[in-house]
Amino acid sequence: MTVSKLLEKLSLKLWSDAQQRQAFIQALIDPQPFHPCILWVTERSHQSCFQTIPPLSWQPSCVDRLAVDDRPGKHPLHQQGAYYCLDFSSVFAATTLTAVSSTPQVVLDLCAAPGGKSLLAWRLLHPHLLLSNEVIGKRVGRLISNLKRCQVHPVQVLSADPRSLADHMAQVADVVLVDAPCTGQSLLAKGEAAPGCFHPVSIQHNAKRQRRILANAAELVVPGGYIAYMTCAFSEAEDERVCAWFLRKFPEFEPQHVSLLQDFQSHLTDMPCYRMWPQSRLGAGAFTILFRKRPENVRWSKTDRRSSHPQPNPWLQTHYRWRSHRNKEK
Repeated sequence: MTVSKLLEKLSLKLWSDAQQRQAFIQALIDPQPFHPCILWVTERSHQSCFQTIPPLSWQPSCVDRLAVDDRPGKHPLHQQGAYYCLDFSSVFAATTLTAVSSTPQVVLDLCAAPGGKSLLAWRLLHPHLLLSNEVIGKRVGRLISNLKRCQVHPVQVLSADPRSLADHMAQVADVVLVDAPCTGQSLLAKGEAAPGCFHPVSIQHNAKRQRRILANAAELVVPGGYIAYMTCAFSEAEDERVCAWFLRKFPEFEPQHVSLLQDFQSHLTDMPCYRMWPQSRLGAGAFTILFRKRPENVRWSKTDRRSSHPQPNPWLQTHYRWRSHRNKEK
């Protein structure tokens, strides 16, 4: 398959090493099947049904990877709601939630359909209430169907723009998930289509939308609470740069180290954020980071942000020095 110039250009931004660059490109233009993955939503009492792959050190105990030729979606246990089928990259992205320090009262998934991240949060965090929101109306039915099939409770499904939620439900959640709409570049590693996913206009459009959703998420989380941000894009503009913008705009938040994912630290920044690359052959690819709002901070208005002078975020000072040095090298 011919490699597009836009893909080559992106790979040059992501990798200085030619071998890694080529491996990344090859994973996208010649996709190979990944091991199917299931999230057990009931107690795992059916292990003999599937051939499982030895778990990785960070892999949640409620997740199994299966043999490549297994088809768990066809098994009767799937229809019975015993488990949910998902990409291993989704499991990786949600593993940041393991750094949440206590059982949350309320978890809000802002971009929930078809429901995989909501189910992962429900299994990993055991919240007293799960709120699953999906703004696109035609996707809500599938979300409800999956949550009902897997017998998730207590749960409420919402369909509202994040801005509307921020206006009416400020500081409602201990944990907010933002599985942000993105260019979907990792879909190519699964052999799926993602038209225009490398075009700068598409990347910038998605980055702008991601910043808006994150800004609304900041209003929804309680002091001491968390925002888990994740995408299935590879572009730095949708990932590290969006996170750097968020920390500048909302200095009451700090990025959290996730010890289980330390081997997946992004090489594009010193900020504690984590990437799964398609050439690893674990999954199609993902970016993930966990922010925490300082417990002592109250909700700031826009006026407060302009007039107050909070202490500089130590990570930001380091990041700006690193970014300046990197720009000089270019």
